[in-house]
Amino acid sequence: MTVTVYDDRACLLGEGPLWHPLRGQLIWFDILNHTLLTEGHQMHFDRAVSAAGWVDEDRLLVASETDLFLFDLRDGGSEHVVPLEADNPVTRSNDGRADPQGGFWIGTMGHMGETGAGALYRFYRGELRKIRDDVTIPNATCFTPDGRHAYFADTAEQIVWRYTLGEDGWPDPDPEIYLDHRDTDVNPDGAVVDADGRFHCAEWGGSRIGVYSPAGDLVEEIALPVPQPTCPAFGPDALYVTSARQGLPDGDIDAAPHSGKTLRIDVPFKGQQEHQVIL
Repeated sequence: MTVTVYDDRACLLGEGPLWHPLRGQLIWFDILNHTLLTEGHQMHFDRAVSAAGWVDEDRLLVASETDLFLFDLRDGGSEHVVPLEADNPVTRSNDGRADPQGGFWIGTMGHMGETGAGALYRFYRGELRKIRDDVTIPNATCFTPDGRHAYFADTAEQIVWRYTLGEDGWPDPDPEIYLDHRDTDVNPDGAVVDADGRFHCAEWGGSRIGVYSPAGDLVEEIALPVPQPTCPAFGPDALYVTSARQGLPDGDIDAAPHSGKTLRIDVPFKGQQEHQVIL
C-alpha cells in the first residue's frame, strides 16, 4: 500500500480527521495548538479543539475542552451548544465521532494524562449523557456498518471495548472486550471501521495501522513513516491518518521527519461515509 504525505504541516498533536462528504474535504485538528485544519487553510481557537461531526454542508459540531459548539466553515462563526466539563480545568476533549443514529460521541481526558480524570459522553438530539467515567485516554470511537455496535478504547489500559447499541444509539452499559493488548506493546489510539466491518486502528508508538477482523484477528499491518499515528479516517478513495510529534526527542523527529504530518494511504478497503450529527 502506498503511503504519501497529504499535508506537510506538522501538528504537535494531530487528531480528529473527518472527511466531510458534502464538501469533499478533509478536516482535522492540532489539539495542543488549538487549531482546525483543512487543505490550505487553518482556524485558531482560544481553547483546545479535538474532534467534530458534520451537521450540514457548512456547519460542524466541534468538541473543545469546555463545550460542544457549532462552527461555520464559511465565515468562522460559532455558537455554543452544550458545556463539556466546563467546570473542570483539569480536562479537555480528545477523540470523537458521529454514530449512525446521528449522535456524537466524545471522550475527555486530563491535560497531563491524569489517570482516570476523563469520561466518555454521547450527545444526541440536545442531550449530553455520560456513558463511562474513570477514563484516562479515550480513543478508537467508531461504529459498525449495521449501526449495532460501537468501539471505544482507553489507550492507557491497552483495551478496546465493543458496546451493543439500541435502536436510538444509546449503548448497553456493559461492553465486551474486543481487543486486549495488555500483554503486548500495542497502544490503541484512534480508529475507524470500513464498510465490511474491519477495524482500522492507529497504534501509538507502533508506526502502523493495525487492521482487525470483526472477530478481533489481526489481518493487515500498514507500516507508516511516523512513530505516533493518532487517528485514521476514510475518504472516498483513500485512508487518511493524523500523527503527532508531542513528546518525541529531537533525535526521533530527525529519524522520522514526517511526524505530526497528515498522511494519505491508498488502500484496497472501502470506508463508510461519515455520519451526520442530528441536533
